[in-house]
Amino acid sequence: MLSRLQLLVTRKLDGLLQGDYAGLLPGPGSEAGESREYRPGDDVRRMDWPVTARTTTPHVRRTVADRELETWLAVDLSASLDFGTGQWLKRDLVVAAAAAMVHLTVRGGNRIGAVVGSGGVGGASRTVTGSAGTRPGVLRLPARPGRKEAQGLLRAIASTEIRPGRSDLGALVDMLNRPPRRRGVAVVISDFLTPPEQWGRPVRKLAVRHDVLAIEVVDPRELELPDVGVLALVDPETGALHEVQTADPRLRQRYAEAASAQRAAIAHQLRAAGAAHLRLRTDSDWLLDMVRFVAAQRHARTRGTTR
Repeated sequence: MLSRLQLLVTRKLDGLLQGDYAGLLPGPGSEAGESREYRPGDDVRRMDWPVTARTTTPHVRRTVADRELETWLAVDLSASLDFGTGQWLKRDLVVAAAAAMVHLTVRGGNRIGAVVGSGGVGGASRTVTGSAGTRPGVLRLPARPGRKEAQGLLRAIASTEIRPGRSDLGALVDMLNRPPRRRGVAVVISDFLTPPEQWGRPVRKLAVRHDVLAIEVVDPRELELPDVGVLALVDPETGALHEVQTADPRLRQRYAEAASAQRAAIAHQLRAAGAAHLRLRTDSDWLLDMVRFVAAQRHARTRGTTR
């Protein structure tokens, strides 16, 4: 399954992004370069004010793209991810998104690592190599270069057992802040069902130093209920059983409104943090959605913006 998935990712995404820059897109970098005259569409945050003052003509500072990339994934595999009514389970989509991120970045000596939350907060932690600060229910995979190491990272993510309980997404994201690292890319993959106030602050803190991409995994049944009569629902995280009369149009409307408000709150929190936001659905072509997202980001960068 993982081999077929990687082949699919390679065929679709190969050539789309070379991965030789500090970001999933060829961004401006962080090392100062030469100045040039301002042109409409340039990012005003790159204004070179000393040169502008000397010449009385607006100038912007060119920057040299960073060539060595370090990417970290925060992968949420809580019990709520073991669900899906479309073409994929949400768990499968999380692994697929991780595979795509690995393919887009593990080139030219770039390094990639991950922290994986698997629910079961009360369980024992798993650590690959000793690492201070590892939390219970978390698998930590250190950042290493090379395709072989990247393959091992993906196998470890794909084979992680989902246990009852919810991962602490805020704590999982916060693990990417410690220890402090050079500027790079941080990718958070989750369904973000944890209340935004629990993970919003760690994401904002992460975005201060790194380019952050949040990949939200959604199933259509989380957005609206079908009219199928009495529906028995089991909470995968607590085991609680609920019977819902889906024939009631008012209940379906309230559910859809609550789901819409929840997703809007997630989008608002990510936007406030300055993170790029990609939503993948289990009932759609996730690779096409990812290609469109990358194309839109590249277009935005050429116009002088980064989000």
